[in-house]
This record gives sequence, structure tokens and C-alpha cells, in this order.
Amino acid sequence: VKDELDIDLQKQIMAAFDSNTKLLEHLVNALFTGTLSTNYSDPSGPSDAEVEAVGSICAFLHVMFSTLPLDVTMTALAYRTDIVPALWNFIKRCHENQRWPYFSKYISPLPVDAPGWLLPVSVFCPIYKYMLKIVDNEEFYEQEKPLSLKDLKALVLILKQALWQLLWIIPSHTSPSQKALPNPLGLKKMSIDSLKSQARIGLSELLTQLQDWNSRLPFTAESDFYSQEATSENFVSQAILGNTRASEIIKLAPFLAPFTIRVKIFTSQLANSKQSTASHSALTRHRFKIRRSRLLEDAFDQLSLLSEEDLKGPIRVSFVNEHGVEEAGIDGGGIFKDFMENITRAAFDVQYGLFKETVDHVLYPNPGSGLVHEQHLQYFQFLGSLLGKAMYEGILVDLPFATFFLSKLKEKSNFLNDLPSLDPELYRHLLFLKHYKGDLSDLELYFVIVNNEYGEQNEEELLPGGREMRVTNQNVITFIHLVANHRLNYQIRGQGRHFLRGFQKLIPKEWIDMFNEHEIQLLISGSLESLDIDDLRLNTNYSGGYHPDHEIIDMLWEVLKSFSSDNQKKFLKCL
Repeated sequence: VKDELDIDLQKQIMAAFDSNTKLLEHLVNALFTGTLSTNYSDPSGPSDAEVEAVGSICAFLHVMFSTLPLDVTMTALAYRTDIVPALWNFIKRCHENQRWPYFSKYISPLPVDAPGWLLPVSVFCPIYKYMLKIVDNEEFYEQEKPLSLKDLKALVLILKQALWQLLWIIPSHTSPSQKALPNPLGLKKMSIDSLKSQARIGLSELLTQLQDWNSRLPFTAESDFYSQEATSENFVSQAILGNTRASEIIKLAPFLAPFTIRVKIFTSQLANSKQSTASHSALTRHRFKIRRSRLLEDAFDQLSLLSEEDLKGPIRVSFVNEHGVEEAGIDGGGIFKDFMENITRAAFDVQYGLFKETVDHVLYPNPGSGLVHEQHLQYFQFLGSLLGKAMYEGILVDLPFATFFLSKLKEKSNFLNDLPSLDPELYRHLLFLKHYKGDLSDLELYFVIVNNEYGEQNEEELLPGGREMRVTNQNVITFIHLVANHRLNYQIRGQGRHFLRGFQKLIPKEWIDMFNEHEIQLLISGSLESLDIDDLRLNTNYSGGYHPDHEIIDMLWEVLKSFSSDNQKKFLKCL
């Protein structure tokens, strides 16, 4: 969007801020200190002068985002200014006092009929999102920095409403009245469509991140992220249909629809996929003989040869016992379920060496898997296909995965606050460094990390020349980022990439992106809670002479209610 800035002014600004953000920090702090408070609340709402000043600041920063190096700019704004609490306080006051309708007329870069919140929200969202990458759990939940938990709940509701307006209510095209006007900041124009697009992305990404925090430790009800309009039957049918506004909302902001709605859409996508491959499946039925004594190896040798279309079709399995005799039985689906349950238990067992277990007994790829298996990457691709096949067929498997590994199925990078799901002790050490009051250089730490796999230790540089680069108070945040990135992303990059390649043969990214990591685990293993027997009873179809009031059926429901959660899950697997 650099064409929004006069070329001469653009050159002057880049020269002024080149390799030094101090000027930007001082400028923003001075402007907000003189204009806004981080905690002041005026019952009458912001004055016209405040509105005009904030509009000018936000217009300036909006252009800076596309003029200066983004990472450098965001680091300066997020960590060295009070812009997040100050701008939030302004947004909240405008919302509470209904000042938004009057906002646009005071901001010359904006058309007068543009939504009043569009510009400040477009600036606030990416800065706060960037800040959340390094904010730790203690700061977020206990110190309630930079925003209180009460304010976070209000923030979710305000941002959700704004995003829904952009996605569902406000047209995406620019009306003739939305012509941008000249202004005193040197801005030639401000494209309203460009601003809407940036706001949509910023809002959806920040709300996604806030939902991730809420999944770790709730600060608001999960339903606060939902839009009531996204629960209607019309919305669901439009989302299933595809190429509609509803389907675009599910792609960009799936959290706006409840989990049950998204499961309906996912189930419909699975059904459509199976229907589209039905003709191919009818011509090519695959049947494999698997020795129980070499379950994983036989399955790997045979199923790895299947194409993507073959994997989506029926697979029939017969087991061979220790005497080499094929076990009796016709696989109408039950034997395949038994096969899937047994092979996933064997393949993901930590004793096999492909996966490891955290202190919380959840699974993640073994960084040292190459020391155990020569073909470890091929096995990871195979295991990805297995998990994809289980989800494709609706087969629940008892595989509790680490949250940071489930992020790989969404092709997401992990950050510092994902580290507790892998190594809580390392997380505590990094927080100690982050909040250390003394001179960090006295600790004689360097930009290196020690890998320890199966007794083999090797030192690895986090940056070129890291062995000579001492950790200081000035670079400690970079060090913390690099350590977390190494453990969560870099060490298992090969394993994760191959696992994903196999998984996506059956489950495309756009399907899995509808769910967060906690919800993906529910799709894989089901809920840990007991079954809602009454709900199951209401949604059961009967045949063979049985009906809801049959004496034996009544006995069945009573027996199921008496089962433990584990036995209820075993019952479901038999269906």
C-alpha cells in the first residue's frame, strides 16, 4: 500500500527510521501520552479532539506497516510503547458511548460512510497479535498485562461483532460515496477495500489467537466467540454448499460457528469426498494379509503403495496368526476397525521409537527418530496416512497428542507459550531469563542449545556465530524466541512435514483448519466425558423389529448408563 504515501515523504520516513526505531517509539509514546490514557474512562466518551488525534495517529501507523520493515516496526510498537492498552481504552470508550458513527468524519483519509472502528481496529489487531507471541502465562493470566481478563472478554465481543459486520453485513465493494479525500498527513489515498481486507485478516488472526489462549485456560465462555447468526440452518446449508459467504466465513473465521456446526460441515465434506471416489472404489477393492506378529511392518509395506484415491476407498484386512494360518472372518468393516485400533496402538507406542511422551503423557514426534529407524521419515508419512484414514472413516483412536504437534496439522508455527505442552521446566527457565533483574551477561549464556538424544549430546548454534554471541538484557527476547522455536518447530521439522504429507492425502488443510487443536483432538479420540445417553437415545435409528420402547432396547440404555466412561467408549467403537 506504499502508493498511499507521497514518494518524497516515503523516502524521508524510511531514511529517518532506517535501522533505528527509537524515533517511532518516542513519537508514538508522545502522541498517545498527550492524547490518551491506558486506564482513563470518561463517561461521556472520547472528545472530538481525541477522535481526530487518534484517527491521525492510526492513519500514520497504517501506512508505516507497509513502508517500514514489519517485524522491526511491530517489535517497537508492541514491546516499547503503550499503544495496545491506550488504543484498547479508546476503542472500548467509543463502543460504550456509541461514538463510532461520528468517527469517520474526523478522519480525512477515510470515506465518511466507512465504519468508524475500521481504522483503529486495523491498527490495534496486528500489534496486539504480535505482542501475544511473547507474553507469558503469568503476565496474561496473573498480572493481567497488557489487558485485564475482564477487558479481554469485552474485547472478544467487540472484535467478533466487527468481524461479523465485515464478513456478512458490509459489502466488499466500494460504493461511489466511499471516495478517499486528501489529507494533511501526506496520504494520497486510503483504499477502503484494502483497509477492509486488512481488518478482516487482523480481526480473524487476533480472535484465533485469543481463542487459543482461552483453550489453555478459559477467561471467557467459548460461546462468546460464536456469532448467533452462524447457528441458523440457512447458514449451515450455505456453508456446506460452498462458494458462498457462509463457506468463506468458515474458512477465514471458523470460531464464529459452534463446534457442532463445524462438525456437520466436516461430515458433509467427508460424505462428498467418498461419493466422488465411489466409482474408483467400486473398481479397485484392496485386501491385505497382515501377520499379527509383524503388524506394523506388513501394514507399512503394503499400504504405503496405495495412491491417494486408493486410500480413500474400502480397505479389507485379514489377519494371519503365528502359525501362518489366515484367521476366519469376513471383513465387513469390523476387522478393519480392529486393525486400525491395533496398528495405531503399536505404531504410536513410545517403545517403537517414532514418538515420545511428555510429562503429561501426550505424544509428539521423537526428534531422535532417525537414530532408531533408518526409514523413519517414510514411517512418519505412513502414520500420517493412518491417522488421516481413521478420521476419514470416522474411527476414533486413543491417541492423545501434544497440542504443539496438533498445530502441525494446521501448518502453524509454535511460539513460547506452546512450550509448556512440551517442556514445562525449560519454559520456567526461559521465563526466569525474561524477568531477570540483573545483568544477564554475567550468566555467560550463549546462543547455543544442547540436544540430547539417546545419550548423544551435540551443541547446536541458534544463530550463525551463536557460540560467540553472549545472551544480554538487550537480546534475551530473541534468545527465548529461538530456543522455543528450536524445540517446538525446528527439531521435528522433518518428522512433522512427512506426517503432514501423509495426513493430507485424506484430510485437506481447509477441512482441518475449521478446528482448533483441542477440537482436532476431539475428532481423533472423542470426548473424555461420559456419553450423553439420553441424547444418543434420541438420535438412534432402529431396524430388525426393534423400536424405541422395546423391552430389550430399554435394558440396553440402562446398562449403558451404568458403564464407566472407558466402557462407554469401547461400546462406541463396536458400532
